[in-house]
Amino acid sequence: MNLNIILASKSPRRKELLENAGALITINPSDADENIKEDDPVELVKKLSFIKAESVYNIEKEKGFTKNTVVLGADTVVFANGKILGKPKDSADAFDMIKMLEGKVHSVFTGFTVFFENGKSITDYSETKVYVYPMSNEEIEEYINTDEPYDKAGAYGIQGLFGKFVEKIDGDYQNVVGLPVSKIFQTIKNEL
Repeated sequence: MNLNIILASKSPRRKELLENAGALITINPSDADENIKEDDPVELVKKLSFIKAESVYNIEKEKGFTKNTVVLGADTVVFANGKILGKPKDSADAFDMIKMLEGKVHSVFTGFTVFFENGKSITDYSETKVYVYPMSNEEIEEYINTDEPYDKAGAYGIQGLFGKFVEKIDGDYQNVVGLPVSKIFQTIKNEL
């Protein structure tokens, strides 16, 4: 199946994950208002993924869809100590986030919504538990002085420099990178 995915995100990691799985990707980042008050990380990522996908679907349906084309929206958060961690605002925020994660286990939640040509949508999510080794303040400072933490939920990328501090994961590695690719493909396959 030649799958065309219109990705409602400008994340290079999401694009790469989907391309590596064989999909043809068109980037059309959502401009939807993402200011949602929600304390439950599962509900938050599901709502945000839906809002993003719906806004892009509404634009794309005017143009018409080619065969095997879907719109995909996604949102990822880190959940630690009862707090939802998005992208850090600055280096102090990044330090605080990493300090909260080091030596502990936290969850990464990614919500995704797929809109099909006929307007049907499916929203789901994936959770991966991430176990982080203890880190010294110096190690945290060294890490946050790189560019890596600032465009990522929880202030880290498992696929980059931070990977050396990850003891193990329980769940889907790709989910931590930004998309539960296999779950998304199975969802799409069951509908097309």
